[in-house]
Amino acid sequence: MTTTVHHAAPDARYLSVNNIEVIYDHVILVLKGVSLEVPKGKIVALLGANGAGKSTTLKAISNLLRAERGDVTKGNVDFKGARVDQMTPNDLVKRGVIQVMEGRHCFAHLSLEENLLTGAYTRGISRTELKQSLEKVYHYFPRLKQRRMTQAGYTSGGEQQMCAIGRALMAKPEMILLDEPSMGLAPQIVEEIFEIVRDLNSSEQVSFLLAEQNTMVALRYADFGYILENGRVVMEGEAKELASNEDVKEFYLGLSSAGRKSFRDVKHYRRRKRWLS
Repeated sequence: MTTTVHHAAPDARYLSVNNIEVIYDHVILVLKGVSLEVPKGKIVALLGANGAGKSTTLKAISNLLRAERGDVTKGNVDFKGARVDQMTPNDLVKRGVIQVMEGRHCFAHLSLEENLLTGAYTRGISRTELKQSLEKVYHYFPRLKQRRMTQAGYTSGGEQQMCAIGRALMAKPEMILLDEPSMGLAPQIVEEIFEIVRDLNSSEQVSFLLAEQNTMVALRYADFGYILENGRVVMEGEAKELASNEDVKEFYLGLSSAGRKSFRDVKHYRRRKRWLS
C-alpha cells in the first residue's frame, strides 16, 4: 500500500532527522534509516508498539544515546538549518531542544517547585526572570502551584508528568521531545496533559515531537504522524488521515470496519505487512 505524503510547509525542515541509523554496544542495530520532520509550531506524533524504536529516535535527536552506549552511525539531525547530532545535550538545550524522558524522572527528594527551578539552570537568568518563568509554568499547570512545596516523590504520576514538562518549559525551549507522556496514567489525566500540550503549542509556539503508544489520543492532538515498526518508518501522513486509515485502525487502535478480528487473524495479517513494498 502506498501512502500519500504531504511536505508542503515552507518551514518543514525546522527539525529534520535524515536517514539515521542507531547501533547499541557496537552490534545491535535499533534504527534503520529513520527520516522525519517537525515543522515549526507543529505537534508531530511518533507512533508504534513498545520496542519499535520511538524512545531511541528521541534520544538520537537529544544526544542522550551515548549515556546508554548507543551511537548514530549514519545520517544526521538538523535543527533550524544547523547540524546538531554532534552536540552535547547541554548545548542542544541552549539551542532550544529539550527532551522529557519516559518515566518522568523527577528528583523525588526535592519539592515540585525545586524540581521546576532545576530546569532553568542552562539559562543564567535573573531572579525576576526566574520568577516570571515559574509563574508561566504555574499558569499552565495550576495543580503544580497548589502542591509546589510537596516532595515530588509523594505526588501522583500525573503530577510528576506535569512537573517533568514544566521543568522542560523552564529552559524556554522551542522544541520539546516528549517520550510516552501517557504511560501509566489514568485516561482523564492523559487528556489533561495533552490539552496542556496543545495549549503550549498554540499559545507559546512550542513545537512537539511526541513518542506515544496511545495512538488514538496522540493522533487526536497531533498535526502529523509517523509510525515506526522494528526501527523503520512504515507509514506517515496527516494525523487525520492516519486516524482514518484501515490498517492503522486495525493494528494500532484495535478497530476495523469488519469488526474486531481474532488475535490469530491479526498476527497472520500483520506478518504480510500490507503497507511495506
